Amino acid sequence: MNPLVPAYGVASLADLSSSLLTVLGMEGDNPLALAPAERVLLFLVDGLGAELLRAHPETAPFLSAQLGRVLTAGFPATTATSLGTLGTGLPPGEHGMLGYRIAVPGAGYLLNCLRWTASGPLIPPDEWQPTPTVYERAVAAGIPISYVAPSAFEPTAFNRAVYRGVHFIGADGIDDRIEGVRRALAEPRSHVTVYYGDLDSMGHLTGWGTPQWLDQLALVDRMAERLAGTLPPGSAMYVTADHGMINITERIDVDALPELREGVALLGGDTRARHVYTDPGAAASVLDAWRDILAGRAWVTSREEAVESGWFGPRVRPEWLPRIGDVLAVPYTDCAIVASIAEPFESSFTGCHGSLTPAEQHVPLVEVSTR
Repeated sequence: MNPLVPAYGVASLADLSSSLLTVLGMEGDNPLALAPAERVLLFLVDGLGAELLRAHPETAPFLSAQLGRVLTAGFPATTATSLGTLGTGLPPGEHGMLGYRIAVPGAGYLLNCLRWTASGPLIPPDEWQPTPTVYERAVAAGIPISYVAPSAFEPTAFNRAVYRGVHFIGADGIDDRIEGVRRALAEPRSHVTVYYGDLDSMGHLTGWGTPQWLDQLALVDRMAERLAGTLPPGSAMYVTADHGMINITERIDVDALPELREGVALLGGDTRARHVYTDPGAAASVLDAWRDILAGRAWVTSREEAVESGWFGPRVRPEWLPRIGDVLAVPYTDCAIVASIAEPFESSFTGCHGSLTPAEQHVPLVEVSTR
């Protein structure tokens, strides 16, 4: 089985962001060839993989009826990376948000890019991700930019890294989010993003396809239909996700296998996309050991191989290279590489994502238009 290398430059989340700016009249690339509109609404559903949606058309009839193209999330297929991609319009190798937990180069500890926590000094988000966001570029062009999401998200450092430039609208319930979108879309030439995260949370806890997950999918479908009803004439709504998901049937516990810890200084990433940072001089032996133990279950490569294969995009900025593990371990069967002692919460997840499989990479692109 070969990795599904994301379609950077053709059909990825980065291409969606850049195309949406041109929809509103900004100059730039429009790789998705989206038609012009007076207003744009992006409904971002955490964890809504295209294959998951296709498996349950009866639960999500509105979205299923509108499903058109499929995009690739980018590597790793995880929220911190994908929102960095959407926020900058660039592949991960350019924006530097290269995983859930990644090494602070030369510092000997990991930064949790989503929660912005670390065992050492925290890096200011503007320094960790210094590229201007698509929102800053849009505001400079006179386009009103709004982001509608739970109110707790407003002060986070992660949002500072990937959403700089937006007008934040805190809205905790679905009704509040729909009202926030309606008000934001009243402005001419507006660009509005609304976020929903509970589908992903339920998938982690119970797995996708469970009754609880299906209840969330039905909620998302109704929310999408209601959001479509808020669109003023001449508007376009796009629905997509940051990644898909698979259900775990096997766990490989690094904390229970000493041979997987030998020579490893830091274990980063997450259970479906591991960054393995090695002790000096140990990279080759760690690569061999991980390949041997994970044979038939995961792609295990060196940093150089992953970069050359285009996993992170056509180019990785030289200063970001040390953020990538010396060894990468990326499962392609339904297994998770867990660390039961170091990461007890994440190790318990039923639904996981991050890898280069179609179920995790493919995200929908649903378009609803009042043009």
